[in-house]
Amino acid sequence: MGGGFLGKRGLIAVSVGGAVAETAVLSLVAPGARALGPQLTALPPLAAYHDLRWLFAFGQSWPAFVAMLTGVLLARAALDAVLVRLAWPRVVRGQLTQPPRFMAAFWSCAVLTLLVWVVLSPVVTLMLGVALVPFSWPFLAAVPILLGSALMLSHGGVGRLWWRRLPAAGTALWLLAGFVVASLAAAAMPHLDLAGYLAVVALAGLLNARAWYGLGVSAVKHATARAPQRWRWRQVIWQARRAWLQRTTWLPVAPVAAVLVLGLIVGVARLTFTGTVHIGAASAGITAASHLAAGALGGGVAVGSASAISHQPVQAAILVVAGFGSNCCSDARTLATEEPGVLVRQFSYLGLTASGQPISYHRAADLSIQVLGDRMAAQLEWLHERTHTPVDVVAESEGTLGLYAMVARHRGLPIGKVVLLSPIVQPGQVGPVGVPGEALNELNQLIGQISPYGSAGAQALIESVAKDGASYFWDIARDPTFSWLAVIPLADAVTMPQCPYPPGVVVIPAFHGGLLGNSQARQLVIDFFAGDKKLPSSARLRAAAQMISAAAAAWRMPDLHAMCPG
Repeated sequence: MGGGFLGKRGLIAVSVGGAVAETAVLSLVAPGARALGPQLTALPPLAAYHDLRWLFAFGQSWPAFVAMLTGVLLARAALDAVLVRLAWPRVVRGQLTQPPRFMAAFWSCAVLTLLVWVVLSPVVTLMLGVALVPFSWPFLAAVPILLGSALMLSHGGVGRLWWRRLPAAGTALWLLAGFVVASLAAAAMPHLDLAGYLAVVALAGLLNARAWYGLGVSAVKHATARAPQRWRWRQVIWQARRAWLQRTTWLPVAPVAAVLVLGLIVGVARLTFTGTVHIGAASAGITAASHLAAGALGGGVAVGSASAISHQPVQAAILVVAGFGSNCCSDARTLATEEPGVLVRQFSYLGLTASGQPISYHRAADLSIQVLGDRMAAQLEWLHERTHTPVDVVAESEGTLGLYAMVARHRGLPIGKVVLLSPIVQPGQVGPVGVPGEALNELNQLIGQISPYGSAGAQALIESVAKDGASYFWDIARDPTFSWLAVIPLADAVTMPQCPYPPGVVVIPAFHGGLLGNSQARQLVIDFFAGDKKLPSSARLRAAAQMISAAAAAWRMPDLHAMCPG
C-alpha cells in the first residue's frame, strides 16, 4: 500500500507530537488533567469528547461559550482534516488513490464534531455532575453511552456519505483500542515520572496514528468495493446491500445508531426507576434506579438504620446518617442488635418530633448540605444529652456531605468515632455556572421527572455543594483530631482522586450505597467501634482501586487542581 503505515511519517509526527505537546503543557499548568493529552489526536469521536469536556470545564456566559465553541470547532475540524489527508493510503488494491481536498475534509469533520457534541453532551453533563459530587453511578451510566455512540460514529468524517452506513468492524476495533490504550496510559501515570509518562503518551499517539491510517484504508476500500468473485450467495448479498444503500440515501444510519445508544441507556434507567430492572447487589436493599437518579443528579443512595432506645444500660450512642433516597427509620436494627448497650438512632432528614423521635419519611429527598448539617448537629446533641458521651457517627453517601457541613458549621460538637461508608471525596471540584451549569440543571430536572424524586431532583444539593462542598470537605480532611474509618466500594474507585489512599481507607468489592446491608462492611463498622486498630484491608483491592481511579481520570472532567491537594 505505497509504503504502508510506516511510510506515513507526517501522520505519525502530527499524531505523536500533538499528544505529547498537550500532555507536556498540562503537566505544567494542570497536572491533574494531563490524562486527557493522548486524546487530542485520537479518532474523531474520542477527540471531540476531549474537546467538549474542555468547553464545559469553565463556566462561561452564552456569548463566551459560543465564541469558544466556534474557535474549538474550527481548530478541531482543521486538525482532523490534516490527519485525514496524512492518513490517506497511496495505493489500495493496486490502484493509486487521491486524498480528499482539504476543504471537503474540513467540512465533513466539522459536521461530525458537531454531531458528536450533540450526542455526547449528556455524557459530559453527567461527568460535570461527577466532578461536583463524585460517586460512581453517573460515571457507570455515562461510559456506555460514550463508548457505544463513539463506536457507531468511529468512521465519521472520512469518505463520502459516511453517515449512510455503520462503521466497518476494523474501524470500530481501532476506536476501541484507542479507548483502552488511553485508559492504560492514564493508569500508568501515577507510577511514572514526567519523562516516563511522556514516553507512554508518545506510544498512545503512535496508536492514534495507526488508527487514523486504518480509518483511511477502510474509507478507500468502501469507496472502491467490488462484487465478490466467488460464491454466488455472497454476490447476491453484496448486490442487495448496494441496492439498499442507493434507495436509502436520505437515511442517516450512523447518527441514528448513535442516538439509539443514548436512548437505550435512558430506557434502562427508566426501567430501573420503576423496579422492572434491578442492577447491583441485592444486599443494598434498593434498586439501582435510586442510585442512577441520585447519580445523574449528584446525590447518593444508602441504607441507614434506626432503633428504639435499648432497655439495657446505655454505654454509647451512634447516629446513622443514610443518603439520598433512603427511608426512615427501621433500617439499622441489624447494627443495633449487634451493638448491645449502644443507643443506635437513624438520622431523620425531616428532623425530630417534640419528644425527640426521628420523623419517619419515605425516600429522603432534596436538601442543601447546610440544612442537612444543621439537622445532624441537632440530632447528635439530642443523643449526647441522653448518654453524656461522645456520639459516634456512621454516615453514608450524601450523609458524608452532611457530616462535613455539620463539623464546619458547628464547632466543638461531642463527636466520637466516625465511619464513612461510600464517602463523597473531594466534592465541588467544579462549579455549575454559566452554560455548563444550565445544562446540569436541565439534566437534573429531566432525571427528576422520570424518577420517583420529583421534578426538583437534587437542585438544592447541587447548588449547596457547588457553593461550600469543597471547603467543608477540606475542613474535616485536614483536622487531625478525628478518629475515622472510610469504607470505599470498589465501584467508587472510578471517581476517587489519583492519590495514595490514607491508612484509614478500606476497599471492599461492592457498589456505591447500601453498605450497612453488606455483611463485610457492617463487620468493619462493628470492629472499628470496638477499638480494633488492625482492620482487614486487602492490598490487592487497594491497588486495583488506585489503578481504576487513574484509568478513569482519562474520561472524567479535566481536574484543574493539583494532583493530590493537601
